[in-house]
Amino acid sequence: MCGVSVTDNEPPSPKSSPEAGRLVVLSGPSGVGKSTVLSHLGERYRFQFSVSATTRPPRPHERQGVDYHFVGASDFEEMIVHGLLVEWAEFGGYLYGTPITSIASALESEVPVILDIEYEGALQIKDSFPDAVLIWIQPPSFDELEKRLRGRLDTGPEEVASRLERAALDMKRATALFDHIVTNHDLDETLAKIGDLLDLEPNQ
Repeated sequence: MCGVSVTDNEPPSPKSSPEAGRLVVLSGPSGVGKSTVLSHLGERYRFQFSVSATTRPPRPHERQGVDYHFVGASDFEEMIVHGLLVEWAEFGGYLYGTPITSIASALESEVPVILDIEYEGALQIKDSFPDAVLIWIQPPSFDELEKRLRGRLDTGPEEVASRLERAALDMKRATALFDHIVTNHDLDETLAKIGDLLDLEPNQ
């Protein structure tokens, strides 16, 4: 396994909440610009990013252990069996999840830890950590989201159709689960809004 070890660590207790740090979920439909938002947030504000594990292959610009822990399907399933994931879900034919080790130390710090996960994972986080703050990034319109997805060179027509179908469903039900809805129309405005919502400290 690359980057994530399978051990017998005890998972967090259900219904537990962060004691010092704050747990933040940043989610939204595929193509809404979450990665860009997170990258620029890191340039402006202090927080820790929780690196997820996934069975999908890395894209050309992605780095092992920085963007994701890229693992095989058997390794991921072993993590599930051993209870080493705080949450996990299937998306686009691949498995995604948050290793306990990615958030354990961060929750002991004084800065928030931000998770970039899908709707199903956010649902699990909210169940286990009721005090977590959930932020949904919304596209300016569904047409704009479709345009962005179709413009991505790493996403084929069938995958685009599948992601658009999933996006339509998640956008309808996000209001009931998420604490804040932020429309990503202008990047600077989006960053400022999230910074204000979380009261993030600027980088020195």
